This record gives sequence, C-alpha cells and structure tokens, in this order.
Amino acid sequence: MSERYARVAKFIEEYPWAMLVGPLEILLESFELRLIGGHYTPEEIAARIEAAREARPARSEVRQPGAVAVLPVQGVIAHRMNLMTAMSGGLSTQQLGAAVRAAAQDPGISAIVLDIDSPGGSVFGVQEVADVIFRARGAKPIVAVANATAASAAYWIGSQADEFIVTPSGQVGSIGVVAVHVDRSEQAKALGMKHTLISAGKHKTDGSDLAPLDDETRAHMQRRVDQYYSAFVSAVARGRGVSAEAVRNGFGEGRVVGAADALKAGMVDGIRTMDAVIARLAGVATSVSGGARAEAPEILEESHREVPPAAADLRVQTSETPEPWKAELDDMRAKLAAHAARPDSE
Repeated sequence: MSERYARVAKFIEEYPWAMLVGPLEILLESFELRLIGGHYTPEEIAARIEAAREARPARSEVRQPGAVAVLPVQGVIAHRMNLMTAMSGGLSTQQLGAAVRAAAQDPGISAIVLDIDSPGGSVFGVQEVADVIFRARGAKPIVAVANATAASAAYWIGSQADEFIVTPSGQVGSIGVVAVHVDRSEQAKALGMKHTLISAGKHKTDGSDLAPLDDETRAHMQRRVDQYYSAFVSAVARGRGVSAEAVRNGFGEGRVVGAADALKAGMVDGIRTMDAVIARLAGVATSVSGGARAEAPEILEESHREVPPAAADLRVQTSETPEPWKAELDDMRAKLAAHAARPDSE
C-alpha cells in the first residue's frame, strides 16, 4: 500500500500541473500523510464520504430526439482513469474527448454543454482534448458552463467551446502551470536513512527528492513549466478570439476571478444558471431532468454570441470512479469539493 502512495506522490512532484495550488497541496499533503503512516479517523472518513456524496451532481440519462448533450467536466482532470481521478471523482481527458466526438457526430444531438466544476489537474491530455473540442465547433453549438469553478486545465478546456458561460456565484481562470519539488533529504537523515542512487544518463537523477534542487535542474523544470504555459495561453487565445498578450496580461494572470470580473475581462460570454443555458438551447422552458417549468430561469447577463436552438436535455456521464481505493479515498473527494466551494480558492 505504501508503495502505491509513494508512486502517486512522486507523480505529483515530478510533473507540471494546470491546477489551483490549494487542491494540489491537498493531494500532496494527503499522500504524504499516508506515507508516514497517518490516517483519518472513522468519523472523519464518514463525514467526508457524506459530503462528497452531497457534492456530487445528479445526472439524468434521458435521451430524446434533438437532445442537448450535457458532458460533466468535474473533479481533478487526468489523462486516464487512475488513482487521481478515483480520489476526486474526477475526469479522464481521453473519455471526455471520446464523448465530445460521439456527441458531435450523433444526429440525435443538437447541442453540447460542458458542465464544468473542476480545479484543473494534470497538463497531460488537456491540449489534445481542447483541440477535439475546438475542431468540433461548427458542427453544432458547444457551450461551456463554469458551474461553478472552471480553473486552470478546466478553463483551458472550456475556453475552446463556441460560448463560455459562468454561473452567478461561479469563478474562472487560474491560467498558469505549477510544478513541485519536495526535498526529503533532511527527513531521511533525521530517520537515519542514507540513499545511494545508481544511474546511467547525465540527468537521470535530476529532481530526486533525496537531494536539494540544484540550479540547473530548477532551470530545466522552469523551462518545462513555461512550455506548457505557452501552450495554455495560445489555446485560450485561439478559443476566445483574442491575442496571447491579452490572455497573459488581462485574464487574471494566474488568479481565479468571479463572474462579473470574468465577463468584463472577456474571459466568458455571459452569466447564467445552468438551467437557463439548458432552457435557451432547448428552445423550450424545460428543467435539466426534462420536466415542465412554468417559466424560463432568469438570465442575469446576455451572451453576445448567438447559439442555435436545440431540443431536450441529455446528461452523458463520461466517467465512473473505479471500485479500487474507494474506502481509502472517498474522504479526499470531500476535501477537494470543500476547497472548490470556497470563493477565495486560489
């Protein structure tokens, strides 16, 4: 068990992340707690499991002709379904890409909505799924909704839609990339442990957590972060139809921003509830479960883009949390959900 946690902690430390720093620190902290033998009490686990269940959005799978496909983009984003997505009830970019392609090609679907509530995640796979979404534009309307957080990699994905909406209490942004190095050499020394690395290849042991980070390795890590950041900025600029300079200097500069500020900065096209978005796309006053509604939900800010009408609603679940690890990791879902719910999350 400890080896599994060690591998995931190493993954967190070695690779760049397009993610809010707070949730990233929670991930690393939790795995490091496990590595040293720490654990949560049964009461803490029970409370977190219940909170995670309450935070998990309900999904309808009703299919009707001319449906609006609502694809959830929720939890920590990773390339494939793995321990990271299990922890957050998160998202695989591979599965999201497949779902977008299927919905774009399905003649029974009239529009696609990306229902986003995510702090971001790994950079791996994000550029590819963003390209899938951007290339699907034009086939049918694609609307991204920050419901309520579209941060970092999640904003990268949402920015590729035809239209980007944020809910009234929502937040978007955190355009940036971060990498972490943890130096455990002093900890090992205090425990009376001495490690010897036998390697081939000049840079094979660069970034090892068994030694302080040297200047050359730091510079290499910074170059990698800068490369991913450049790709992030370029994608957002393409999706939003602005210059890269506008994204770097006017889209929060790494911060998340609230709905009104995001609209003012051009980061989104409008402020609406999810129900209002669905009702507008459906062309009739329907709820997300397909039931009748007396009147359409209030629209707080009109979008400046036109999206053709569609018909009823469809929620397509793109991922299921794998069975392994649930008992140990359900508590993490709640911690991430609680962090994302904070209006000052950064």
